[in-house]
Amino acid sequence: MEDLKFNIYVKLAIITFIALILIASVSMVSNLAEERQNLQTTAINDISSKWGNAQTVSGPVLSIPYYRYEKQVQEDKSVKYLKYKEYIHILPETLDINGEVFPEAKHRNIYETVVYKSKLTIKGNFKNIDVGELNINPKNILWDKAILTMGISDLRGIENELLISLNDTDIMFNPGSAAPNLIYSGVNIKFPEINPEEETVYNFSLNINLKGSQQLYFVPVGKTTEIHLNSPWQNPSFNGAFLPSPRTVDKKGFTADWKVLNLNRNFPQMWTNEQYNFNNSAFGVDLLLPVDNYQKIMRSIKYAVLFIVFTFITFFFTEVLKKKFIHPVQYILVGAALVIFYILLLSITEQLSFNTAFFISAGATLALISAYIRAILKSTPLMLMITGILAVLYTFIFVIIQMQDYSLLIGSIGLFLILALIMLLSRKVDWYAVKFEKKKEIDK
Repeated sequence: MEDLKFNIYVKLAIITFIALILIASVSMVSNLAEERQNLQTTAINDISSKWGNAQTVSGPVLSIPYYRYEKQVQEDKSVKYLKYKEYIHILPETLDINGEVFPEAKHRNIYETVVYKSKLTIKGNFKNIDVGELNINPKNILWDKAILTMGISDLRGIENELLISLNDTDIMFNPGSAAPNLIYSGVNIKFPEINPEEETVYNFSLNINLKGSQQLYFVPVGKTTEIHLNSPWQNPSFNGAFLPSPRTVDKKGFTADWKVLNLNRNFPQMWTNEQYNFNNSAFGVDLLLPVDNYQKIMRSIKYAVLFIVFTFITFFFTEVLKKKFIHPVQYILVGAALVIFYILLLSITEQLSFNTAFFISAGATLALISAYIRAILKSTPLMLMITGILAVLYTFIFVIIQMQDYSLLIGSIGLFLILALIMLLSRKVDWYAVKFEKKKEIDK
C-alpha cells in the first residue's frame, strides 16, 4: 500500500477519477443554468401574454367567393353536380407601410424583456381587378360578397378603433379573419361590390396603434411592398425573408427601409383557396436586449473541462518537476472551487451585468485558490505561477465569450498553444523513471 501511494500511475488514475467526477458535476451547474433560463422564458411569456405577443402584420388581402361545380356520374348514368364554395385571393398592387416603434423594458422579478408600442400607417391600392387568368366562369363569382382581411397575429395589441379609408369612404373593421386558411388572426370588412367590367382602382389607407413584444414583422403582399421603420431602440436585429437596405443603427436608434418586389417572392398576386401560403415570407425587426446573459453563461460552462484538466495538469507537473507532494483531497478542493465559480457567475449575473459578474466570480475564485496553494505548497513563486496560469485561462475564456464571431478561431489557437506548453514542460521528463519519493511525505 505504501508503494501504491507513491506510484505515479496510481496518482494519475486518482487524478483522472477526480477530474471526471468534477466534470460530471459541471453538468449539474449547466442544468441549473437551463432551469433559470426556463424561468426567464416563463416570465417573458407571462409579460407578453398580458401586453401582446410578437406581431406579424399581413395584408390587406381581398377574398372573393365563387362556386365551383364538380361533375359526378351516378350508378344509373345520371349526372349530378356537386357545388363547392371557394375563394379567390387577390393581393394589392402597392403596399406602403410607415411606422414608428417605441420599445421599453418590462421587468418580472429579476427578469427583463422588451415590449413596444408602434404607430403604423398603411397605404396601397387594388388596381383593375381581373380574374380571367384563373379560368373561372364569371357567372359563378359572387362579386358582391368580397371581403377584405387584414392580418394581425395578436389582436390584443390593437389600441385604437380600426377604420380603413377605401376610396375616401371610411369603413369600420370587424374582428376575425375572413380567410382563416390564409390569415389565421385578423380583422375584416365587407368590400364594396365589384364590377368586373369596369377598370377601377381601389385606394386604401389605415392607421394602427399596435402593441407587441420583442418582434414586429410584415408580410410583403404588395406587388411592390415598401416599408420604413424608425425607433429609438439601439439594439435591433433584422431577420426574416428579407433584410433592409438601407438601414442605420446608432446611439439615436435605428431606421430601416425594405423594398420587396413580387419577383422576390414565391407566390403570385392571385390564386384560389390554399394554393399558396405567404407567411414564410415575413420579415422585420427583433428588439433585443443588449446581452443574453444565460447564453454567455452556457458558453462559458463549455470551457469548464479546460479549467479542470489544465489546472490538474499544472498541479501534476508541479509535483513531478518541483518535487512537491499534493494530496488527492487537495485536488478535490481546488476542483470544487473551479466548479463553484460557475455557480457564483450564474447567481451574480442575475443581479448585475455578465462582465461585472465574471470579474467578481473570477477574482474571488483566484483569491481563494491562490491562498490555498500558498498554504499547502508553502511557496510564493509556485503560488504566483499557478495563479497566473489560472488568470490567463479566465482572461482567455472571457475574450472568447466577447468575440462570438471569432470564438472558434481564437479557441482553437488557444488550445493549440496550451498543448504546446504542456509538451514543452514534459519534453525532458523520463516517465519510466519518475516516481514520488517517500521523503516528500517526511519533508511535509
